[in-house]
Amino acid sequence: MKKIHFYIALTILSITFIGWNNLNVDTLEPKNDDLIEKKIDSLLAIMTIEEKIGQTVIYSSVEDVTGPILDKNYTTYLKNGQMGAIFNATGSAFTRKLQKIAVEETRLGIPLIFGYDVIHGYKTIFPIPMGEASSWDLELMEKTARIAAKEASAEGLHWTFAPMVDISRDPRWGRIAEGAGEDTYLGSLIAKARVKGFQGDDLSNKHTVLACAKHYAAYGAAQAGRDYHTVDISLNTLRETYLPPFKAAVDADVATFMTSFNELNGVPATGNEFLLKDILRDEWNFSGFVVTDYTSINEMVLHGYAENLQHAGELAMNAGVDMDMQGGVFKNHLKTAIDEGKVEISRLDEAVRDVLRLKFKLGLFDDPYKYCNEAEEANIILHKDHLETARDAARKSIVLLKNDNNILPLNNSKKVALIGPLADDQFHIIGNWAAKGDRDGTAVSVKEGFEAQNKSFKFAKGCEIEGGDTKSFKEAIAVAKASDVVVMVMGESERMSGEAASRSNLKLPGLQQQLISEIKKIGKPIVLVLYNGRPLNLSYENETVDAIVEAWFPGTSGGHAVTDVLYGDYNPSGKLTVTFPRNVGQVPIYYNMKNTGRPEDAEGAHSRYVSKYIDVENSPLFPFGYGLSYTSFSYGKPVLSNQTLSNNQPITVKTTITNTGDRNGEEIVQLYIKDRFGSVTRPTKELKNFKKITLKKGESQTVEFIISAENLKFYNNNLEFKNEPGDYDLFVAGSSNHEFTNSFTLINN
Repeated sequence: MKKIHFYIALTILSITFIGWNNLNVDTLEPKNDDLIEKKIDSLLAIMTIEEKIGQTVIYSSVEDVTGPILDKNYTTYLKNGQMGAIFNATGSAFTRKLQKIAVEETRLGIPLIFGYDVIHGYKTIFPIPMGEASSWDLELMEKTARIAAKEASAEGLHWTFAPMVDISRDPRWGRIAEGAGEDTYLGSLIAKARVKGFQGDDLSNKHTVLACAKHYAAYGAAQAGRDYHTVDISLNTLRETYLPPFKAAVDADVATFMTSFNELNGVPATGNEFLLKDILRDEWNFSGFVVTDYTSINEMVLHGYAENLQHAGELAMNAGVDMDMQGGVFKNHLKTAIDEGKVEISRLDEAVRDVLRLKFKLGLFDDPYKYCNEAEEANIILHKDHLETARDAARKSIVLLKNDNNILPLNNSKKVALIGPLADDQFHIIGNWAAKGDRDGTAVSVKEGFEAQNKSFKFAKGCEIEGGDTKSFKEAIAVAKASDVVVMVMGESERMSGEAASRSNLKLPGLQQQLISEIKKIGKPIVLVLYNGRPLNLSYENETVDAIVEAWFPGTSGGHAVTDVLYGDYNPSGKLTVTFPRNVGQVPIYYNMKNTGRPEDAEGAHSRYVSKYIDVENSPLFPFGYGLSYTSFSYGKPVLSNQTLSNNQPITVKTTITNTGDRNGEEIVQLYIKDRFGSVTRPTKELKNFKKITLKKGESQTVEFIISAENLKFYNNNLEFKNEPGDYDLFVAGSSNHEFTNSFTLINN
């Protein structure tokens, strides 16, 4: 093996590098940080500048395409020791083949890292991240990330480009589907859960993968909701809204960061020293490595920030980027930049050290093929336990938005018309960024879910997702007329959300709304099931149909999960983590907006001269935190342990919740707080805590929250993270749409 050459080279240098003889790759404990750093020192000492630069280069294989392929010669670069990582190469056999080249055919035999976009599952696909966030179940999200890591690592992968922790408040932006929604507090907790799920407690465990916090930073605030677009926000907003989930990922020991495509206040993120050096390294003490997003170094030229590619590479490396994804800028221009004194060799060494450190922690120097086990791959992929977890995750992610006259759950004796372009769909149901998910075999459609549970129904497609004509309406109408209730499964195609999928029209595409209108004329109750990767404008649907079930893109076992919910085998418990607007003109709209000097409900204000629209209400169609159940819950008034809170004395808030319906159910109990007055204006309400509880019918439970002075901190005009004495309002409810019911005072002591 080439690995032997590596040992010989290092042994030759043992006289110069004291302590090397005491280090042996085969016995090195990956968790021993001191030994790893000594090992890296010795390795750096014998690397040529070209070999060092190679560790900062990642190219895509041509097995999978997730962007423009600028250079297909990755195998040549690999043999020349000019690559440190490869992405879009999957499967034990294929990754072993490529790893063998790196380890046995290059001078030093340094192993590769294999990366891939494992966003919401690898082969077993879970609900899209925004959908899964609607479960508010942190243990579930850690578990699904753990399963995704297990399947991905079984196919030779070491690294996922997830979780996406961008906060987004604009449903036009397609990548809202990949995140946790609009709230910073909830998004930070979900970021931690997903990092822990991917990475576990020990990176040397072969069933873990490196996580990657992306996209750093503020990508979700792109102007006009247009992907890759400009971001221009205040430092207060950056600090308070968009950075905390990234800090949470650092606190969870996330291994890598990915820069975002956007510029931030005039400086592209990939060349932004303030983000990458001042905050990430100096303030947060991040010790992993930073990779760019796909060709984002190259794109600094088009941003008008870099004069040419060499200049772009200098800006990126000097700002703190450690690895260049796909653009080839470091490979082609970094040596010249170093020769010309534009980049210090010490900065390159720092980047290489960051990359090598994680290769050691993964145990790749000990066994570069530890992730390449074809027999294990066959046993792990699509394991029945994984599929059952996918079904459970999909059920818990479903949000019941409307249920007039308790049309749901369906009665088994009812004749059902199953209609819609997505009712018998296996392709779109797993959503965008679905890794190696099978779109034509494994995924379960709603029709298949009905069949598996022996439901009485007749099916008609009715129309396509987009375009098409009305020729299939006739069959759908006939099926609807012969039924007791109509279930219509509609929504977006998987390509209508995710990257490069911004939309300016948030209505159901194609002829779907027209088909709903025709079915409505029959007079039968209509249940609308939605597959989508963003909040939609459902104003027409909300006025027209009897029930709305938001299923997002529910994943591999989605058809089973939807059937479980529709027939009451599972009582829906999901709550929205993003606001649904009445129309696109309200966007951006989110629950914790700030007031104006003329709010709509201002006392004594003339009804005309207040902050409102003249053609639509200010309020959203469906607010953050909202979601119905087949049972009902009543909330008692919160009781505070003290009306005064100090820096060293928290207060306790207790509320009794009762299941007042006739079914067992789960409820997500939410605590919101409002700071009445501050040195900078504060939001109208902020989520500060939540608990998910299960109550049998008629059962009551007292839920307790602790509020500390730390919970009340914010960034003032001097960008100091402090709390301020004063009065605060609070409420505990099942949605953000609720009046404040109690108050307390924060004092200094």
